[in-house]
Amino acid sequence: MDLDPQQRRALKAQAHHLKPVIMIGQKGLHDALWEELETALDHHELLKLKIAADRDSADAIVEQLLAQTGATLIQRIGGTATIFRKRPE
Repeated sequence: MDLDPQQRRALKAQAHHLKPVIMIGQKGLHDALWEELETALDHHELLKLKIAADRDSADAIVEQLLAQTGATLIQRIGGTATIFRKRPE
């Protein structure tokens, strides 16, 4: 999903006060995490994720998450990523 700069800015503002909903730890991406992520995206649309990994690993994890879920990266600061996927009608 392509977002224009105004939409992206508005989503960043909305996400500012959110706490991370999904924590990705040492186990990385596993089946239970994918199920929880899909459920959370369907329910919330806008999510913060906390990724406990080094920079290169976190980049790979975020890219894989975006590819598999169809979500859009709104912002990434350190180990925290904010993603958005429009809720299906």
